[in-house]
Amino acid sequence: MSYNWNNSSSDIRDFVLKLVSKTKPIIDDNFIGFYLHGSLAMGGFNPYKSDLDLIVVTNESITIETKRKLANLYLSYSDDPYPIEISFLNKEQLDNWKHPSSFDFHYSEQWRERYETDISKEQCLYINEDISTDPDLAAHIYILNQRGICIDGEPIPEIFPIISQSDYFSSIEGDYQECLVNIEDDPIYCSLNMLRVFLYVKSGTVTSKQEAGEWGIATLEGLSNTIQKILDSYRSEEVSYKFDKKELFGLKDYIHRNVQELL
Repeated sequence: MSYNWNNSSSDIRDFVLKLVSKTKPIIDDNFIGFYLHGSLAMGGFNPYKSDLDLIVVTNESITIETKRKLANLYLSYSDDPYPIEISFLNKEQLDNWKHPSSFDFHYSEQWRERYETDISKEQCLYINEDISTDPDLAAHIYILNQRGICIDGEPIPEIFPIISQSDYFSSIEGDYQECLVNIEDDPIYCSLNMLRVFLYVKSGTVTSKQEAGEWGIATLEGLSNTIQKILDSYRSEEVSYKFDKKELFGLKDYIHRNVQELL
């Protein structure tokens, strides 16, 4: 079964609220807000597979010492049981929006080994003052403005900039192009993500992966059986079906052809 914030279990909600209660003392009076986007905000959160997608906003840039404390916190909590993907931005970065946006700190499971190494060896290869940018942030904030949830702090419209459609599409296009290449290796994520881009290009609608899959089943009759298997696998604890190259490439080619015609 999949969830959104309103119908999620107490375990899921308590986990998110504990992250808030553990994060705020580290940020202290620099804290502005803690925000939820992604599948738990929009619907389609699978507690066996989905990440928790979060953004924290601060008044000012955070120090290296604060970043190390945050890294230790998320190393401790992430993937136990829910993987955390969280980005920290300060007010100036949002007020002077530029795509791709800079950010102060990011944690996801992809960064676990690097942060563990930095902390264990007391080095600063990854936890430092370097300014990095992330093209995905435009999409995160675009979705946050439309369908995100403020868990704690200032309301979303008072903090986040309006993201242009061109910045949003630029943000999702890179992931879309990767999915064209990787659909055989990661059929569930890539297929649903491509459907989500297709629906956005077609109608301007921002959807979760689950919603995009439901739309595909209802709309794309010749591909509905394949999409149904993909969506069933997305919702389940384990991948429920095997997919052959022909059906995956048929879906990919159909979506890409239509996206190209609509652009």
